[in-house]
Amino acid sequence: MAMLQSGKVTSPVRPDIRARCDHLTLTALLELRAFNPIPTIQPCREDMEKIPMTRAGYTALDKELKTLKTVDRPAIIKAIAEAREHGDLSENAEYHSAREKQSFVEGRIKELESFISLANVIDPSTLSGPIKFGATVTIVDEDTDEEKTYQIVGEPEADLEKGLLNIKSPIARALIGKEEGDSIEVRTPGGEKSYEVLSIKYV
Repeated sequence: MAMLQSGKVTSPVRPDIRARCDHLTLTALLELRAFNPIPTIQPCREDMEKIPMTRAGYTALDKELKTLKTVDRPAIIKAIAEAREHGDLSENAEYHSAREKQSFVEGRIKELESFISLANVIDPSTLSGPIKFGATVTIVDEDTDEEKTYQIVGEPEADLEKGLLNIKSPIARALIGKEEGDSIEVRTPGGEKSYEVLSIKYV
């Protein structure tokens, strides 16, 4: 039976023909998608957040990266090759130990490469004024009179045992913007702690 559409007489499409056309259209689209897949959008490195880092911290990480690549990596590859020569790998403790070390080293290499590529190296000696990144700060516990000295540094180089305080830590965040003589309060697992800023240096 003819149908009237937009002022024109048309004939209805048989169901079997319509189904076949729909199948061909879907197949063509799938083939086109396979030939030109939709790319996965990766964030541009320029859009990623930079990591503030002191010159000393950057140098230390770069040195560690070079050591891992030129010393540790070749040594592990050699150890794996030697372990393979011992036969059955399923019960080869030396082989599995070497592979575990390899996994750790390769993971650390990728981590260091990321840190270094995103590093915003700052020379603290060029800074001055209230506490900010790079400052070396001496504080005193107002309850115990115990003095501590920290340098506020980037997360990858932080090491409390060496007096390098992560800028994202609660104490560092409380210190930012403060001056000599100011007091801060920091919430710790043992309760609230109060500190006074004794000195600020940029070295």
